[in-house]
Amino acid sequence: MQQYHVYGLGAALVDTEITVTDQNLADLGVDKGLMTLVDQQRQQQLIDYLSDHLIAARRASGGSAANTIIASSYFGASAFYSCKVAADDNGAFYLQDLRAAGVDYHHNGALEDGITGKCLVMITPDAERSMNTFLGISEALSINELHEDAVKASQYAYIEGYLVTSDSGRAAAIRLREVAEENGVKTAISLSDPAMVEFFRDGLQEMMGSGVDLLFCNKAEALGFTATDSLAAAVESLKAVAKNFAITLGADGALVYDGSQLIEIDAHAVEAIDSNGAGDMFAGAYLYAITHGFSARQAGQLASYACSVVVSQYGPRLRPQQHEEIRRRILQA
Repeated sequence: MQQYHVYGLGAALVDTEITVTDQNLADLGVDKGLMTLVDQQRQQQLIDYLSDHLIAARRASGGSAANTIIASSYFGASAFYSCKVAADDNGAFYLQDLRAAGVDYHHNGALEDGITGKCLVMITPDAERSMNTFLGISEALSINELHEDAVKASQYAYIEGYLVTSDSGRAAAIRLREVAEENGVKTAISLSDPAMVEFFRDGLQEMMGSGVDLLFCNKAEALGFTATDSLAAAVESLKAVAKNFAITLGADGALVYDGSQLIEIDAHAVEAIDSNGAGDMFAGAYLYAITHGFSARQAGQLASYACSVVVSQYGPRLRPQQHEEIRRRILQA
């Protein structure tokens, strides 16, 4: 009998969100709408530049896959997360946040010295998020952080595409997929960011092997990964690498392919103020739903509504009680 609905693997990052203008991004040389890896010195330069005149949001545990796994847990899934944090204040904060969300995690002996990863999330007035990430000890995430017994006891193994940037992280992602495939566990992956698709496409394909059971991406990632400028062509190409997939389309909703038909998912009209975590929330809600008897259409509807709520407030996560409110609303619809 399966113990976990979802097992996740990804970076452990403590997020700080700051509202900025497009001119701020231009002055700082920040690529808008992308995740950019930076060293600690560069990240501190950005924080110092912005700290005097802009208000930072509260500290929050993050990382793409972590946001997804925590969301799935709050919706009601049993979840496990493998990551790497250091023996510092942010590391202790991060693990406590996982515990509070009901997520089990891999802990192999004493935490190592180092710096827990940090992500500076800059939000512009159009709600777009631009991220500068210092991976810290997450850059050393490796096969050692996998908990293969937990993988084998899961229904889905979920991989964040950001792992492609690290040799050891990519190797861990590949091993996770292999263990899942060997034990009848379904595989899921997120393409994570247009920059990952543009610069690490071969590595992503290596992580996916001969194909995955479920793929998550947005429109830009879908077009980039399939090297086309047509969404219809991208849909056909994705069928060759994923048995099922979901393409988020922002204000236009989403497209979900359930293995036999393409399903259009309506968006929910909201005033978006922060797109950080929207794709992660979609994946988390969707994974919860398909492991709890929802059809692909119902899963897409739940995920789409959850996205609309998360982009209407600051931060990549919902408050715990919001998950049940969203689930109840969709079930009653």
